[in-house]
Amino acid sequence: MIVEKVKIINSLGLHARPAAQLVKITTRCDCDVFISKDEMEVNAKSIMGVMMLAAEVNSEIIIKCNGPDENLCMNELKELVKNKFYEE
Repeated sequence: MIVEKVKIINSLGLHARPAAQLVKITTRCDCDVFISKDEMEVNAKSIMGVMMLAAEVNSEIIIKCNGPDENLCMNELKELVKNKFYEE
């Protein structure tokens, strides 16, 4: 299992479009992926769950990947966040 803390840096936070991009990556990966913010943890393969986190700009989320594709998945997710979900 890989666990990483990342900061949401795009100006609009984790709204519908970034959530959809994130879920698109996680559903391709052969691993379990969970994201947590504060006390809430959700399945990252569920767009509704990801949006329920209400992760605003500068909020920190914890990503957990566990399975055969965990390294690939984590790297893709960190790249997506680092590049501000390609919105700016």
